[in-house]
Amino acid sequence: MPRPWTRCYEPHVPAALELPSTLLSDRLVENSRSFPKRAATIFFGTRLTYRALNEAVDRFAAGLQQLGVVTGDRVALHMPNCPQYAIAYYGALRAGAIAVPCNPLYVARELQHQLIDSGAKVAVVLSSFYNTLQSVRASTPLEHVIVANIKDYFPLHLKAAFTLLRERKEGHQVDLRGEPRTLRFPELLARAPRRPQPVRVAPEDSACLLYTGGTTGTPKGAELTHRNLLVNALQCHVWFKTNIGNEVITCALPFSHGYGMTTCLNYGVFAASTLLLIPNPRELKQVLETTHKYRATFLPGVPTLFLALSNYEDVARYDLSSVRACISGGATLSRQIKERFEALTGGKVVEGYGLSEASPVTHANPVHGGGVVGAIGLPWPEVDCKIVSTEDGTTELGPGERGELWIRGPQVMKGYWKQPDETDTVLCDGWLRTGDIASMDEQGYFVLHARKKDLIIAGGYKIYPGEIEETLFQHPHVYEAAAVGVPHPYRGETVKVFIVPKEGAALSEQEIIGWCKERLAKYKVPTAVEFRPELPKSAVGKVLRRKLVEPASAARALGAPPAC
Repeated sequence: MPRPWTRCYEPHVPAALELPSTLLSDRLVENSRSFPKRAATIFFGTRLTYRALNEAVDRFAAGLQQLGVVTGDRVALHMPNCPQYAIAYYGALRAGAIAVPCNPLYVARELQHQLIDSGAKVAVVLSSFYNTLQSVRASTPLEHVIVANIKDYFPLHLKAAFTLLRERKEGHQVDLRGEPRTLRFPELLARAPRRPQPVRVAPEDSACLLYTGGTTGTPKGAELTHRNLLVNALQCHVWFKTNIGNEVITCALPFSHGYGMTTCLNYGVFAASTLLLIPNPRELKQVLETTHKYRATFLPGVPTLFLALSNYEDVARYDLSSVRACISGGATLSRQIKERFEALTGGKVVEGYGLSEASPVTHANPVHGGGVVGAIGLPWPEVDCKIVSTEDGTTELGPGERGELWIRGPQVMKGYWKQPDETDTVLCDGWLRTGDIASMDEQGYFVLHARKKDLIIAGGYKIYPGEIEETLFQHPHVYEAAAVGVPHPYRGETVKVFIVPKEGAALSEQEIIGWCKERLAKYKVPTAVEFRPELPKSAVGKVLRRKLVEPASAARALGAPPAC
């Protein structure tokens, strides 16, 4: 029987690893020499070899240095999955800078917070998002903005069609004439030296600020080191028994999210894989066509993606038999979704677990035999886990007992960026307190029972009620508001808000949803609104969200659809 804290019990995977002392960007250099002609990325048919990718990364790093970027400066990346993202991300790391991924779905206010909090000196932004960034630029520390165009790495015929049929229509053309300290991505590469000046970067130095809500609704930057990033990529390689230089990864998960950053971008580059870049995961036809055409072997995703692909009306037209493994995260993977996608591909779909503070992956079910449906799996190599009592916060619990999941490992963050108090809340003597309620069975498999108390997870996105409520309180006719997650057959959960209008005010569901659409990313916008004369509260006046959630949960348990 495993002890209360346990390491990997997967018989095909070593519990201990020889941790490298190099950097992730060094691995790219090695692969550019070992696999110079292998496609590193394929984007709408355009291939970028490992040699070409490494050369572009060198030039980008040198270009950043020309702009005055030095070791420790922050470089924000506000783009979907595209070649420019990979170039800018690794270019920032090679220049000794700290990458700051920004969610492409952010509205101006959300982007502004992240730029100010991180102190980003440079931002690399897709042209279609430029106006959003420009609207808040003056209030941020930004000194330079680099504008990338999605069509720059299109094949010639598609580039021309995009310019004529879509770019002009949707206003993606950006006139940068007269804009100070602003240049285009190709211009930066063209005028930069072939190689950057050498910089001293240690594995323990910070490499990435991955923003997360942590223990509150205010986004904070999980400060990840070069070692954190490299180790998590190495753990992926060992767990999935990667064939170096032979894997092909469908990259539908956004690189701006920790899950996509590690299981697609970093793991892919570490293993000299070919990355099939999908800028919009909702374009299911592109996901299927790309996976089919280029014979993808690995497809990380969330349950809603696997469900949507399985339900696609013409899915039978595509041969997905090349897919040998899929890791599912972000929400509970149901047996039905797992079995249906496995039947479609012939590959293995396994549930995993992670959090931004751990780079992010810490657990997964075995790919090569075994596994427990409904469990988040076994700890990855070098990861220690224990279940701690929520009553006293110190007692370690045994198999079958529920408590808070604590994690310790080489991929755990330094702390929250410039947030020492929040850091002390979650890091305790090297252990990361996840805030998630879990248990461990007799075989060492971990089962997640509840997420952080009020966290809403919709389609794999983490949504914090406090941020939505703050937005609602800004409405002139809202007296009280509460946001909760309610069951949803497709997204897992969806946001529902409860509103107490000010006396005499007339509010409608459409008005509340419209208000939120203007101020929140799309995935955070409520899909249902209920008006009440009052909200249930505790003796100290705290809104009891569980009392609002219970009716919908009860309806699901009885087999009835949720009220929303």
